[in-house]
Amino acid sequence: MTAPAEPRAELWRLALGLVLCVVIWFGLARGIVGLLGSVMQGDAYLSLLEQLQTGTTPQSLLLVLLLTGALGVGAMMVAEMLHDRPGLSLLGPWRLFRWDFLRVTGALVVLNMAVLMLPPWDLLTSTRPGLPLDKWLLCLPATLVVVFVQTGAEEVFFRGYFQSQLAARLRHPAIWLGVPSLAFGLGHYMPGVYGDNALMVAGWSALFGLAAADLTARSGSLGPAVALHFVNNVLVFAGVSMSGEMSGLALRQWPFGPDDTADIAALLPLDLAMIGLSWLTARVALRL
Repeated sequence: MTAPAEPRAELWRLALGLVLCVVIWFGLARGIVGLLGSVMQGDAYLSLLEQLQTGTTPQSLLLVLLLTGALGVGAMMVAEMLHDRPGLSLLGPWRLFRWDFLRVTGALVVLNMAVLMLPPWDLLTSTRPGLPLDKWLLCLPATLVVVFVQTGAEEVFFRGYFQSQLAARLRHPAIWLGVPSLAFGLGHYMPGVYGDNALMVAGWSALFGLAAADLTARSGSLGPAVALHFVNNVLVFAGVSMSGEMSGLALRQWPFGPDDTADIAALLPLDLAMIGLSWLTARVALRL
């Protein structure tokens, strides 16, 4: 994935490109929200804006996730304009991307189903209802689409663009694996949402980013990283979410929110173990 990045791999281009990606992202997102304001009635629009801050309803969370797709659009535009490389090159070779994504997604679905069948079988008793089943099933196709858009966009930006451009300029793996992963963690540092847990969540995100970065480097395409991110986020957003913010699409909810320090601290080690197991499963599926 670094070959298309090498002709114009100057660090100043990368620094400028990162800024432009974020500017395009916010510009497109604000434009879409503004367009909705022109076709919605005043009270409904104000209610939607309020819900977008929390993502506690299906429609608001679907829109929040969909708007993240603008980050991927921004990265592809910057690749074309600033680096003279095809935007789709951020995915790696298309056939390899598609095949790797399908193989790893299938393997991770099997893994998570196996984990769910392991004792103790107390998921229903330790969680509370989220969306009613009929409404959840109705939303599920759209949920899968927007989660794919959201995770794909983040992977295109952090691994497809940031990592590949950095690797084309600086050859040491600790730099081009580590720096984008730390940036990914920093992007998930949200004290206003996670309170005292914010640093732990950011560290978890950085390690997740490192697993995705390693899979990208080993496979030569973005497919495995997108699959890892996609399956994880489907479980988080559509399966069992924390109560409160970003819970609008979940079938079940944990009886605690993102700012409950003790409960989050107890859950994160299990999540880290699952990331490691998922990373290993992806490597086995691809024979890497």
